[in-house]
Amino acid sequence: MDTLLIEVTNQNAYNLIKELEKLHLIKVLKNTSAPKERLSEERLSDRFAGKLPIADAKKLQEHIKQSREEWDI
Repeated sequence: MDTLLIEVTNQNAYNLIKELEKLHLIKVLKNTSAPKERLSEERLSDRFAGKLPIADAKKLQEHIKQSREEWDI
């Protein structure tokens, strides 16, 4: 089944959601934080660590270093 993130904009919607859950049509999952909040707390270096092979990462770092030096000239 699909998982959906829903923003409730009306108090009556909570009652409808509870009724749907009682009918076993949906299951309400507790979510302590919104996905955007979780992403902002996570550092990009942690999120993407190990995604690039070491050899490629070294080549990329060397290219970046060389490019920066060219601008300093």
